[in-house]
Amino acid sequence: MTDDISTLPVRPTGLDDLQDLVGRDIGPTDWVTVTQELVNAFAEVTDDHQWIHVDPERAATSPLGTTIAHGLLVLSLGPGLSYKLMSFDGFAHGLNYGYDKVRFVSPLPVGSRIRMRMQVLGAEAAGGGIQIRTLQTFEREGQEKPVAVAESLARVVA
Repeated sequence: MTDDISTLPVRPTGLDDLQDLVGRDIGPTDWVTVTQELVNAFAEVTDDHQWIHVDPERAATSPLGTTIAHGLLVLSLGPGLSYKLMSFDGFAHGLNYGYDKVRFVSPLPVGSRIRMRMQVLGAEAAGGGIQIRTLQTFEREGQEKPVAVAESLARVVA
């Protein structure tokens, strides 16, 4: 099943609902603009001040012609964007459990707009709750190739 779900957020309430979502594409989210201010704040928090991210003058002379967002900044937007796609308000709590197969496929120039699509890859009982595996695809407006793709793992408890 690959039909898109565009009425958002999806609101599963248990394992059966989550398993019914396996193979389904959810989204996309609304567009989000990645600003230089956001990139600079991320650099401060992570102490990653690589010039390609934080020095617009130097970056203008690079082959990319501008500063770009940190790949990990893009990945860190995943949880917030995923809440716009799927709500777990029917559960006691949910936690990020990890990531598999993370790839930063193409650079994200500062000032670009991105959005995320999600596909549910699996849902199974685990550790007193439910483990959900999703594929998160971060898209840049006007570009066919994704910016990043990651398999995300989350756990929810009823």
